[in-house]
Amino acid sequence: MNMSSTPTAITSLARSVLFDAIDARDGLFNDRNLSSYDDYLCAARDRVVRTIAAVDRPFSGIAPAELAKRFVDIDLDERLPDVEQALDEVDALYLRDAVYFHHPRYAAHLNCPVLNVALLAETMLSAVNTSMDTWDQSGGATFMEQKLIDWTAARIGLGTTADGVFTSGGTQSNLMAMLLARDNACIARAEPHVAKHKGLPADFHRLRIFASRAGHFSVQKAAAVLGLGHDAVVPVACDAQQRMDPGALAQAIAAAEAAGDWPMAVVATAGTTDFGSIDPLPRIAELCRQHALWMHVDAAYGCGLLVSRRHRQLLAGIEQADSVTVDYHKSFFQPVSCGAFLVRDRRQLAHLTFHADYLNPSSNVAEGIPNLVDKSLQTTRRFDALKLWMSLRVVGADAIGELFDRLLALARSGHASLLQQGCFELAHAPQLSTLVFRFRPDHLADDAGLDALNRQIRRELARNGEAIIAATRVSGRQYLKFTLLNPQLESADVDALVMLVRRTGERLLAAAATPLRLGEQA
Repeated sequence: MNMSSTPTAITSLARSVLFDAIDARDGLFNDRNLSSYDDYLCAARDRVVRTIAAVDRPFSGIAPAELAKRFVDIDLDERLPDVEQALDEVDALYLRDAVYFHHPRYAAHLNCPVLNVALLAETMLSAVNTSMDTWDQSGGATFMEQKLIDWTAARIGLGTTADGVFTSGGTQSNLMAMLLARDNACIARAEPHVAKHKGLPADFHRLRIFASRAGHFSVQKAAAVLGLGHDAVVPVACDAQQRMDPGALAQAIAAAEAAGDWPMAVVATAGTTDFGSIDPLPRIAELCRQHALWMHVDAAYGCGLLVSRRHRQLLAGIEQADSVTVDYHKSFFQPVSCGAFLVRDRRQLAHLTFHADYLNPSSNVAEGIPNLVDKSLQTTRRFDALKLWMSLRVVGADAIGELFDRLLALARSGHASLLQQGCFELAHAPQLSTLVFRFRPDHLADDAGLDALNRQIRRELARNGEAIIAATRVSGRQYLKFTLLNPQLESADVDALVMLVRRTGERLLAAAATPLRLGEQA
């Protein structure tokens, strides 16, 4: 269709489509309705363009109770008269109060701005609606995903027997890792016992997983799902830089063995959520070999180092892992969701395989027909690999690695800025792009008051929409956190964020008569 040079222009044909009520059959995507598809895309794009162009803060600051009121009178059994009114509603309920990760004052969680070419891929894969479970639903998409799995495995250094599959993200990937580790341990302990056929053997409650205290909570969730329970995860102490302590790991394994428990896996982390810390992978790998334990590396955050030309050495030892989690939607600047789970030995993925005659019959294997559902927890699954494919082919792996390298440089600059201020206490020196600190003016030494003050700083910034930052606890005390995943930031942007935290803290202190009153306000 013909469009004017302005992004908000809509042709008369588009207006007629947007204003007319939609017949359900005419609303389906097919060769007869391509013009309406085009019009809808343009209309949605224009809303996004107008919104992003006007965004002046990462969040509106609206409270949950305030936003919830807008939903009370909505009757989802009654459709709106036209698409334009539906878009107006989306404006009011979503876009107006969305959290915008591209904004320079968003520094909270592991959310990144995304590559434009990945958004192009999103448009394509959503329209075609490929399902990745079987070859007869996906065609060439199967080989594109497999090529990316092989590429990632080669970047990790897992060897020629490696394999994997795309996942929804780190939680699913970590669950798959613990499932394989559990079933391998059951086979080793029960002479042999294949858990996927016979269920869990007697005394399976003695299985133990070792993960650092700074590791991701999805390990505990996986243990619960797998019937082991949270208590099966043994927390291992960290050093001053929040990395797993190999000495403490060795002691924990020995203690478990002495108690008659069954150590089954160690979860090492390459980029913890709270600190961005990378566990000492070579030493952990050595302990896993000594005790015949499954070594899993959760590199959901740190996987960006796989394409780094400056800092790849920080992942030394990852090539010794039995399995690895990567999240391209964290460190490769991809839209959610886009993750992968990889194993050193592709035969291990058989623990996930079930052949259904109507979907992936075992005869397909002999015929050489690739069905990715054979190695996935999911059946229906989006073609998320297309986003990464387009990004590598257009932007390139080296350029993506340079973006990630820039984040590490920003974190080091921000660390220096915090130190220079003299009123911040830092929890660690950054390995990746996370800064954990708390505002601590000299005259306020009371820990409870400091906890309340730092909680209030974060709430104040979020409530007025000035900035979105994260929080965590270190040794029981309240800290603030910058997670820097926006490579468009300059050092001056991080410095400005530091000063914003300081000025907010000073203003709150000035408004509080005593630390006790501050604690009561929090």
